[in-house]
Amino acid sequence: MEIKLRQENEKDHKSVFQLIEKAFEHEKYSDHKEQFLVERLRKSDAFIRELSIVAELENKIVGHILLTKLEIKNDLESFQSLALAPVSVLPEFQGKGIGSKLIMHSHKVAKDLGYKSIILLGHQDYYPRFGYELCEKYNIEMPFDVPAENCMVVSLVENGLVGVSGKVVYPPAFFE
Repeated sequence: MEIKLRQENEKDHKSVFQLIEKAFEHEKYSDHKEQFLVERLRKSDAFIRELSIVAELENKIVGHILLTKLEIKNDLESFQSLALAPVSVLPEFQGKGIGSKLIMHSHKVAKDLGYKSIILLGHQDYYPRFGYELCEKYNIEMPFDVPAENCMVVSLVENGLVGVSGKVVYPPAFFE
């Protein structure tokens, strides 16, 4: 199974919308509106074209990941970071390593673009294998009430989280 990873383009939008809808259709901890979030984020200032990535198998899009800008702010400083939301794989292709490839590739692209960290809300048993740790370890708080074990951060560079602490400030598109 040869998976090709590439930057999403405008022609992919309809396929990606349908893919995300199917990927989260039966997800218990979902509002089933992730596809609309991606559409809003594409139109926002937080969008980074290079960090909207698709996975293709035989010219069919089977996976997608999106990283967008966010900030971590405290009383004295503001730190640039990224939000991973969402990563999606068509149900019939889940469990085949496509999500892992998308995550690892997005980390490399983000690092190459100069970003130092990524924040996410996700399954506590899945993301630690990619280096994600609990946000509370770094005194990073989410702006809403969610279980601490689902709030995670990864440093993309050595010491990328040294001195970073504060409250996560998501772009307005996350709340529309």
